Amino acid sequence: MLAGCGGSSGSSGASGATCPDGGTIDTYANFGSGLMTSQCTRCHGASDSEGGIQLDTQARVQAHIAEIDRQAAAGPNGTNTAMPQGGTAPTDDERTRLGEWLACGAN
Repeated sequence: MLAGCGGSSGSSGASGATCPDGGTIDTYANFGSGLMTSQCTRCHGASDSEGGIQLDTQARVQAHIAEIDRQAAAGPNGTNTAMPQGGTAPTDDERTRLGEWLACGAN
């Protein structure tokens, strides 16, 4: 797990997204929690009874950074759109922000 952001981290994975240098950096509080709630936890919440990944806390998101990136994030290597299945999908901008946030350690 990365302690912070500042561009020193590498790619988060399949999307090729990197942690941006400077500027406004998304955090769990101002971005991740809301995105997870609106897009992920209806199927990947605490009550997931099928043994799948749960994304209802920051620690659980951080434990699955590579998988989330592979399924839902965007970056220079491409846009991953396997998730969410059904419902309203994140915008391309949200997927790009997700990739960057994950590359920063989902802090």
